[in-house]
Amino acid sequence: MHDAFTDDPLDIREAAAEVPSVVAAIAARIDGVPVVMVATSFTVGVSHDPPLVSVAVQHSSTTWPDLAAATVLGLSVLADVHAPHTRQLASRDRDRRLDGIDHVATDSGAVFLTGSHTWLECTVEDTHRAGDHDIVVLRVRRLARDPERAALVWHRPARPARPAREARSGTTRTVVAAPA
Repeated sequence: MHDAFTDDPLDIREAAAEVPSVVAAIAARIDGVPVVMVATSFTVGVSHDPPLVSVAVQHSSTTWPDLAAATVLGLSVLADVHAPHTRQLASRDRDRRLDGIDHVATDSGAVFLTGSHTWLECTVEDTHRAGDHDIVVLRVRRLARDPERAALVWHRPARPARPAREARSGTTRTVVAAPA
């Protein structure tokens, strides 16, 4: 397995999708309406003092610009009970993402999905450009958690390896032998 490396972006993306990650919903009231987006790039432990977490947001997101302008964000670490709703929460139809999904809003404007493993009330601390994403560092203002709930974890099962050389959109994938 480790005798060949590839620099093909599609292979790198597929491999990353096979690594389990927590599913989080980021939400806030915008002009009185709850707005939500889903991220599988949530990272804890960026810093413990001050408490910082991060998410990576695609530049093509049409929801993030609205949420980024919110004073306070609610980040819900989804639980197993949310599994049937993840496609809906991630859909392009943002007006229907929360249909039939219980959620609560705080006085600060943060919105949380009920039944979640953890709720983090956050503010945007910093944003760093990273390729086709922005890494958004969030400062945790306060937290609530339900240790009885299991966090929802997402990953795509591994796919069989493709041949080392194949044509892709007119290019040839480069495979580099591992250092001896």
